This record gives sequence, C-alpha cells and structure tokens, in this order.
Amino acid sequence: MFIFQVVPRLPPAIDGLGDYALNLARQLRQDFDIATHFLVGDPTWTGNHEIEGFLISQVTERSANSLLSLLPSGKSTVLLHYVGYGYATRGCPFWLIDGLQRWRTANANHHLVTMFHELYASGLPWTSAFWLSPWQRNLVARLARLSDHAITSKQLYADILHKLSQNKHTNISTIPVFSNIGEPKNLLPLAKRKRRLVVFGGRNRRLRIYQHSLAVLSRTCKMLKIKEVVDIGAATGLTLSPVNGVPIVEMGQRPASVISTILSNSLAGFLDYSPDFLAKSTIFAAYCAHGMLPVNTCCNTLPVDGVESGKHYWIPDEQATKLHNDREWQAIADNAYTWYQSHDLTAQAKIVANFLTDIK
Repeated sequence: MFIFQVVPRLPPAIDGLGDYALNLARQLRQDFDIATHFLVGDPTWTGNHEIEGFLISQVTERSANSLLSLLPSGKSTVLLHYVGYGYATRGCPFWLIDGLQRWRTANANHHLVTMFHELYASGLPWTSAFWLSPWQRNLVARLARLSDHAITSKQLYADILHKLSQNKHTNISTIPVFSNIGEPKNLLPLAKRKRRLVVFGGRNRRLRIYQHSLAVLSRTCKMLKIKEVVDIGAATGLTLSPVNGVPIVEMGQRPASVISTILSNSLAGFLDYSPDFLAKSTIFAAYCAHGMLPVNTCCNTLPVDGVESGKHYWIPDEQATKLHNDREWQAIADNAYTWYQSHDLTAQAKIVANFLTDIK
C-alpha cells in the first residue's frame, strides 16, 4: 500500500511534528509494508527530495493550486498531520483546506485521514489568538467533515471534533503521542542510574523552566540527591548557573540516539507543562519510554487522558518530603512506563494502519 503524508516540515529542520511523521512512516513500512510519499507544506523548507527511502515533494507556495499539483488524481489516501500554525503564520491555512476539499471533490476514491495534533488557539481579548480563534475553529470544522477518519491525542480534542464534525465522527481514536527519540528495551532501574536530571525540549519551554521554575528545580535536585543537571536542546541564550550547588551541563542539540542514551542512564526528567496536556507532550513521552521518573512543576487533582499526579509523574512540593527513597520513585517510573506501552510507536502505527486498510 502507498500513502501520502502531509507535514509542515521534515528533518533536517528541528520540528517535532516532522520527527513524529517520519517515525510513523518507518513503522508503517516495517510492520505493514505501507510506503509513504511525504508532501511538505512549508515552501521555505530546505532538504533533500528523499529521506530514508521515502520520496519528498514540496509546495512551491502556500496555495491550493500548488498542493493540488502534487496530489495524485487517481485512487489515493492522504494522511494529514494537522497543526494550524504549521501551515500558516497566523494558524489559518485556508489554502490547505481549500486544496484538500477540491482534491476530495474531484474523485470519490480520494481518502483523507487526519491526525489532529492541535485544534485552534485561544487567548486574551487583546491577543491575535483571540481574534483568529473563530477562523481557526471554522477550518478545523471543515477539515473534520472532510476527513474519512480523525485521530487525536486528547479526549478533550476528540469531544470537540465530534461536535465540529456535526456528528460525522462518532468513534474518534484518541491516543497519546509517542517518543520521537526511541523506545529502548532492557532499561536500568533507577537505583543503578546516574544521579542525573535532564531538562529536554524546545528552547521556549526550557527557558520557562529556568526563568520561572528554578525554585522547584532546586527543590527537586535536593530531594533526589541529583549530582548533575543536563540541558538538551537549542541554546537558551541564558548563563546557566548551578542549581542548589548542582552544575548544569549544556549539551545543545544532539541526535536522537545520543539523547536516548543519556535519558536511559538518568534518574529523572524535568517538565514545566500543563498537567491537562501531558498526553500530547513528546518530552513527557520520551521520559516515560526511557523508564525515567517524570517530574512536573504542577499537578491536576483528577486524572486526564489516563495520566495521574503521584502515579505517573512526581510533584516535588513541600508535602512531597515523604517520597524519599528509590523504591517509591521507581514505582512512579514503572507506572509511567506501563502507561506508555499501550500507545507506543508500534501500537500507534497499528491504529493508523487499520484506518488506512479500512478505506483502501
């Protein structure tokens, strides 16, 4: 079987969504003999016309005509990875939806499966996100109705898509994201790992940690007896001083295999992330997949998407002093790892393959 995957960008660009799509393409090819032809929706992207044996086409401009010129006219299936801001500066990719609508209308044998990684923005009344939200919402509604199947990472998103599709999609697959940097086996228990904490992710999220969550980071290092903090990702531009006497080692951007090795021998991974959205965090997924103790700066009182504070991640608040030994930390790491297994890359590829086979 042969499909087209539409993405904003691919490697060598630093883009989590591109990494996600490439990992999925590898697994679909390996497990189900499904080949992928990538369509890149960013005309400024710079890369080769092939990656790991997958062909790549690229729009010359963000227009419906440019997209249509790349999509096949015969029987075919498109898997779209949707994030509005990935295809338009203001998050309103009219050209993308218009092009797909024209493509679908042209042939009854054209099929569309959409992975909704994001829906639409919201914000305070004086922000652009607030004023553009209705337009973004309208585009998501159109796309949901265009799609033969919809997949997303949060139950909240699935509920919204159900309504926006005017009840077309009654069984939306909800599956948390997988790790973009691998899923190692034969993991070391925490007691045999380095007393190391990792801060990993995009520049802005790591900036937030160093600018707004230093007190929590310091407390974490003290309680876990951390000897080293490793910062992985694009340079923050900050001068990172030791935290509670613990040095911060800046690793910069590294290949996935190198990051995976570091995570596999580290005790904990640190996050400053809304607990309502941990299921869609590839960083949280990476920490879980590598058997680490995920540490977050805030928690929720109720489980969301199967993720529960104190069970799948740890909050080092003032009341957490009772959690003081490797056995208790290991229990949380084990729970996080077990939660992850139900939606790892293999499981997710199987779900996508089932949708693709259903409309073949």
